[in-house]
Amino acid sequence: MSNPTNRHEGKPLLRLLECYVLKSIGALAANDDAHLRTLEPALAQSLGHQGTWDQIIAGTMELPPNMPQLILETWHDNQQITREQNVTLEPQEFAEMFVDANLARRGIGCML
Repeated sequence: MSNPTNRHEGKPLLRLLECYVLKSIGALAANDDAHLRTLEPALAQSLGHQGTWDQIIAGTMELPPNMPQLILETWHDNQQITREQNVTLEPQEFAEMFVDANLARRGIGCML
């Protein structure tokens, strides 16, 4: 799983949440998704939820079932705003901003 910055050091759930956001907007790299699938048994055991890696994260964070759609709508809204301002918003940048603004508060202790 790619790790673009050291912002994730000591915060394992942070990168998983960013990947959840990236998957929701259709921007998760195939190799990251494949790697996360191999982690599903360990995630299920350590976080106490069953399912695919993204279902485990959603269950752990108690996210609503329509969260991926809400994330996608926010992505589209932000894309429109940045186009109007002649600025580019990269998927990873959006994922970090979204997690920080919306999901970090729900974090599980030091995991975030």
